[in-house]
Amino acid sequence: MASPTPTPEPQILPPGTAYVRTPPEARRPRRSWASAPATYLLVGINCAVFLAMVMNGVSAGTPTVPQLRHWGADNAGAVLIQGEWWRIVTAMFVHVGILHLATNMWCLWNLGLLAEPLLGSWGVLAVYLLTGAAGNLLSTFRNWWVGYPDLAELVKRYHGSIPVDQLLGLFPAGAGASGAVFGIAGALIVLLKSNRLPVPPSELKRLRKSVIYFAALNLVLGLSIGFGTRVIGSGLNIDNMAHIGGFACGLLFAAPLVPRLGSPRSLFETRLRLAVSMIVGVLVLFGFYLAQLPR
Repeated sequence: MASPTPTPEPQILPPGTAYVRTPPEARRPRRSWASAPATYLLVGINCAVFLAMVMNGVSAGTPTVPQLRHWGADNAGAVLIQGEWWRIVTAMFVHVGILHLATNMWCLWNLGLLAEPLLGSWGVLAVYLLTGAAGNLLSTFRNWWVGYPDLAELVKRYHGSIPVDQLLGLFPAGAGASGAVFGIAGALIVLLKSNRLPVPPSELKRLRKSVIYFAALNLVLGLSIGFGTRVIGSGLNIDNMAHIGGFACGLLFAAPLVPRLGSPRSLFETRLRLAVSMIVGVLVLFGFYLAQLPR
């Protein structure tokens, strides 16, 4: 027969002594969409567009150029001959297959979660759209004039005498969020240099170095792949002009900014409006220049 467990005698504390409870172990807060709504929204739109493409018969692995063009991909001929300037924006939400989408969304997710506390939700949306547009405009310029000088002359000569689809097919289709992703990286490189941030300098230096490595590695990789494709005549087609244009625009966008963390709200909002106005002005001027190209 088991003996009953003895009840411990109550402990008598000296006068003036108080009980101290051990604090519960702190739990790391879980991220939710409310912590970075712009990043979630952008990833969601990109995935929704790709899903709509697949559900309407576009190959999930190897979509054709006409299919990409139908869904809003950038095309120098469509923009400059047909006047379809909206493609400069829509192209950053169209992707060339599931692998292209997955890699771009992984980069957007990680950089967006880092950028949103510094830029705010409206700032992330602005830098995505404006730097993505800058990359697509530079890509359009390259595809029309720099990369294909003879093609531009050919279009000028035969415009109106051959079918439009055949004419537009002379130009590649540019698609993807990578120009905007490089733009976010460029903005982060500038903002993470700020001494206003309430973060230890060693941590800021580590984060900034990681973003620099990301941008440099991907730029070099893209340029190497593009060079190899031209040498052997086949392989992946990387739109390096979109990457370079987006990255440069991201640096320029963040130049007048202060980070949202550690800065007065009024100062941040004023600087954000200045940055948006400056980039919009630059893009409008560059677009006007493209519209005047001979054709």
